[in-house]
This record gives sequence, structure tokens and C-alpha cells, in this order.
Amino acid sequence: MRKHLVPFVALLAAGAAALTACGSTPAAPEPARASAPAGSQALGGSQATAPIDGTGDLALLPGTAKSHNSSPGMGDWAVPNGGVATGATLQAAQKWVQLTAGKAGDLDPVVVNGAGLTLYRFDKDSNDPPASNCTGECAATWPPVTVAPAGKIFIAGIGRSAVGTVRRADGTRQVTIDGWPVYRFAKDTKRGDTLGQGVGGTWFGVTPTGGKAGVPTAGTSAPDDDASAPPATSAVFFDEAGFSDNGASQGVAGADECRNLSRPGVASSVAAPGSLKLWTGPNCTGRSQVINGDVADLASIGFDNAVASVRFG
Repeated sequence: MRKHLVPFVALLAAGAAALTACGSTPAAPEPARASAPAGSQALGGSQATAPIDGTGDLALLPGTAKSHNSSPGMGDWAVPNGGVATGATLQAAQKWVQLTAGKAGDLDPVVVNGAGLTLYRFDKDSNDPPASNCTGECAATWPPVTVAPAGKIFIAGIGRSAVGTVRRADGTRQVTIDGWPVYRFAKDTKRGDTLGQGVGGTWFGVTPTGGKAGVPTAGTSAPDDDASAPPATSAVFFDEAGFSDNGASQGVAGADECRNLSRPGVASSVAAPGSLKLWTGPNCTGRSQVINGDVADLASIGFDNAVASVRFG
């Protein structure tokens, strides 16, 4: 009996297992994610229509290309003298883009790129919804600022929520500020050139908030800095005045805390998307001064080559 019973029990167990397997319902596969619609991607904001920084797509980083040790001949440095990039040069140029609140000619503030060239906006474009209407010969004169997938955008003195991208007709991704597509002017060949300003009454340097540089806003008054500047959570300190990337720069970030500069006592200008407090000593000691956004020349507030630490929040 025992000799015949063991195989019989084993047979029953195998049959039960088979019935269980046949009667189970497999887990439903996850539904496929819908592809992102064409349009503007507000990096770090609520209007994103594609993956944002930190997810393998575009990386939005505070600071400059130099402070992030970018490779020579890449990004904005691939076309340091203006003109139109093509072929391998264009591919290199799309690796990264730098957006810095700075000064060019009589335009202050105006956004410049990593090579110090002025960036522009076009009145015939749209920022709501974002759209570029400059193609063909127009784009040869006004090269759009584009960035490749998995590329980088460095920002200094510009709020994260203002920076985005829009898909162009040729499939490339153009950088936007407050929804406005941004461009270079092919005839600008060196830092400080603003030859595109006012061309055709439709082209203007773009401000850090997407406005027209050098053009007063009708019907509005200057904002109260103390009331309008939110607390900053990052800042970039430049060794030279005017946010110049010719010298060295250093970034610092935090939230509701004191942070020491890695190289104290060398900064001559600071780009900050909000308010923060500067200190002359380490660990937020010594003389202090609250600023509300960018300061192109720290000597104007008595802090040239004096900042050792900052407090955010």
C-alpha cells in the first residue's frame, strides 16, 4: 500500500498545481504611456509636456558652462563668433546652452549665451502657446537656439520656471524664455554686439523674464524689488563684474540655510533668481547685505571681493 500510495499522492499534488496555474489570472500589463504632445516644455514647471531634468532628458543646471567644466569647442563655445552652425559644428553646439542675465551694449538686462552673444526674441512668434515663425532664410539670419535630447541648459540669473523648450517644424528643440523662442543674430560676432536690436521693428534682445530688452513696458511701473523678489535657492558668483564668463565663477545652492562660498572674497558680480543675504565672513558672520536678484557690480553695494557666505530663504 505504501509503495503505491506515495506515487498517487504525488500525482494528486501535481494535478492541483496544474489546476491552480490554469485557473489563475495573469497580472494586467501597465497601460502604455501616451506620447508627449508637441509644444513647449516648461522645465521645472507644471506645463511640462516631455521628461524634464533629472529623468534622462534635458538637464537644467544653475551656474555656467565654465563652472560645470564643460569641454572646449562644445555648446555655445562651438560658435563663439556668431554665424550659422551646420553639420558636426551644429551637433556640438546643441550639447549645451547657457542663459545668463547680463549686459550687452545699451541693453541691461539682456540674456547672453555662453559665448557672450546676445539672444533675441521675435514679435511674430507666440509665447501662448509657444511657437516659432522663423524658418528657412529667416532661421539662417536668426539661428534658433536649439538643444539636443539629453542636452544641458545652464542658467545664471534666470528663474527655472521661465526656461522651457518648443518643438520646431524640423523636429529640433528650441529654447524658450517665458514661452518666447530665443535666437542669435548671425551678424553679432563678439561679446556686447547688439546689431539685431530693433531690426524690422520686430526683433529685440530678450530679458531674463522673456520681455523686450531696452523697451519700456507701457502702462506699468518698475516693480518693487523687496515685494517682487522671492527667496533664491541658488546663485552664481562671478570673479568679474557684469556677469563676465571670461573669469572664473562659482555656484552655490541651498534652501533656508547658510552656505559658504568655495572661494571666498573674489566675487565681483552675482546672478541670483531672487533674494538672499550676503555676508563678509564664513558661516554667515560679519557684515551683511540683502540683495533682490542680480547685482552686476558688487562694488556698488560695497561687497566687491568681500562675499564669503550667503543665506538663502
